[in-house]
Amino acid sequence: MLKNYLALIIQARSNSSRLPGKIMNDLCGEPMIVRILQRVKKVRKIKKIILATTKRKEDDILVNIARIHNVQIFRGSENDLVDRYYKAVRGMHIKHILRLPGDNSIPEPSEYSRLIDYHLKSNNDFSSNITNFMNNGYPRGIGVEIFTLKSLEKIWKYEKRKRYREHVALNFYDYINDKKNKKFNFKIGTIKCPKEISRPELQFDVNYVKDYFFIKKLYQYFWPIKKNFTIKDVIRWYDKIYLKMKKNQKTNL
Repeated sequence: MLKNYLALIIQARSNSSRLPGKIMNDLCGEPMIVRILQRVKKVRKIKKIILATTKRKEDDILVNIARIHNVQIFRGSENDLVDRYYKAVRGMHIKHILRLPGDNSIPEPSEYSRLIDYHLKSNNDFSSNITNFMNNGYPRGIGVEIFTLKSLEKIWKYEKRKRYREHVALNFYDYINDKKNKKFNFKIGTIKCPKEISRPELQFDVNYVKDYFFIKKLYQYFWPIKKNFTIKDVIRWYDKIYLKMKKNQKTNL
């Protein structure tokens, strides 16, 4: 059984440097963080969800959101994410942690399940389909990362450099420079993105205002007609409607 075995931790805070308050930006009547929670709750293999935030007063609002949506809350270090993740699950019967940044607005439950199955069979320390990692072909922002508690504990004990304490994934793999972190030499891997959704050029995480307006348009289209939209639906919308809309806007300028 996976109960008390797998935990999803969503890291979220209000004072994001690039787009402050983005987790509370409206998507068809609810904050973005709520829309994320609604989607990840559809992953049947995940039995525990933890919203991990800071102790800053502006993040008090997340405590109420966690209570309303029946997920656990943890408040820890603002910048030491390794410490925040480790202490969020310390003392629980957790062996594998899923990591999701609170700006990945359309997590895809089916791809979470595929990665979980792969990770548990692979004996990896770290598995990811959160981006085009090791040429897996995934669009950015629909997947997740999974790592073992054992590997996180090792990082927590022995990694002291600030940059690596601030960015958990860097201790496994540097996505930007496309290289494995050799300090701990963790076993890492991924799965191949299904052909029909393999669009590594697409981005669905929210870092800037333009990203938010893109996701807002996406939700405005789907929410009235299909609340449980999938990434396949999104890609069809992008190709057949969104690109045409952008072209028309340029023509009318």
